Amino acid sequence: MITDYFKLSYRSIRSRKLRSWLTLIGIFIGITAVVSLISLGQGLQDSINEEFNKIGTNRIMVSPGSGAFGPTGGALAVGKITEDDLDVVKGVKGIDIAAGVLTKSAKVEFKDEVQYTGIWGFPTDKDGSDLVEGTNFFDIEKGRQFKKGDKYKVILGYTVAEDDFDKKVLVGNKIMINDQTFSIIGIQKKAGTGVHDAMIRVPLETARELFDEPEEISTIFAFTQNGFEPEAVVESVEKDLRKHRGVDEGEEDFSVSTASQTIDQLNQILDIVTIVIVGIAAISILVGGIGIMNTMYTTVTERTKEIGVIKALGAKNNQIMFLFLVESGMLGLVGGLIGLILGLGIAKMGEYLAVMLGADIFKIHISVFLIVGALLFSFLLGAISGTLPARQASMMQPVEALRKGK
Repeated sequence: MITDYFKLSYRSIRSRKLRSWLTLIGIFIGITAVVSLISLGQGLQDSINEEFNKIGTNRIMVSPGSGAFGPTGGALAVGKITEDDLDVVKGVKGIDIAAGVLTKSAKVEFKDEVQYTGIWGFPTDKDGSDLVEGTNFFDIEKGRQFKKGDKYKVILGYTVAEDDFDKKVLVGNKIMINDQTFSIIGIQKKAGTGVHDAMIRVPLETARELFDEPEEISTIFAFTQNGFEPEAVVESVEKDLRKHRGVDEGEEDFSVSTASQTIDQLNQILDIVTIVIVGIAAISILVGGIGIMNTMYTTVTERTKEIGVIKALGAKNNQIMFLFLVESGMLGLVGGLIGLILGLGIAKMGEYLAVMLGADIFKIHISVFLIVGALLFSFLLGAISGTLPARQASMMQPVEALRKGK
């Protein structure tokens, strides 16, 4: 019996192909936008979570500026972090290692080709070496890591070595940074992150000389000891830095965060952006629902005689209503199916584009919940949109319907 409802609905939709396609536009545009955005957004979150898990949850970052995070702070970075602050962090109970990194942008020249990119000054002492060894993003593909005593040496990120210059970059070549000659001693493995693949690493003391920054530190990276909760260590670091810098709680000119806190902040931002954009896309879905309602009212009017005949043969009101609800639901389902296919296709194109730009870590997120949810939502939206027209059809009197349908 139920299959008969779907067969009749399918025949009705096929007999009005142009109208049906026009009706579906609003639905599949909206579903396309929602599916692609959710796939991309969730995929980005999954990629970020995966990379931070590689870094480790025992990582602490100290950056200049209240509320800023990342290797170079940001617009809120009004204060400066110095070697004295690094000494304070090293003295906090629960800190295993701590190292300061200086990050600046500079002119880079290789065989008459000029680029502007980020220069990262890394310490070459034991803490600096432990920091590099404890982070997967700094693994070497060719050459070697820094050793104590290195001065005018550089290690290139994968993208810098492979893509930034037309001529082949090899270990042992010379490269100019702000008109100072450096020897290339290593090339990093491809990390799949834009930042790490696009960096140039130099010894910290050399970076201080190059940029005339004898004390400044862009970011302090620290690892906590086993058995200590990172959040508790963060509180101790904040307390000691407030005392050292002479600022009150709530007025800090620095920020201290764990890897998990940073990822939570990023995920919150991504969630808000996704919700806002999906909300905008929902307008198209609403318009599509109104389109289905309008189409179903027209269909009911055109099929008045058919309704009268069916009711005269003994069909009940609820059967008539169910017939039209199935038809409107199928309109929504077809629109949802098209939108799902297009949405996943667009998301996959976004993944390929990200890979082409060097973000190999990015993968879209496709779940059974997303697929089933999109199709079920589309069907329910169509059915709900067709409720009033279906009710109108079910309430028709057989005699009156036959008379009007002549």
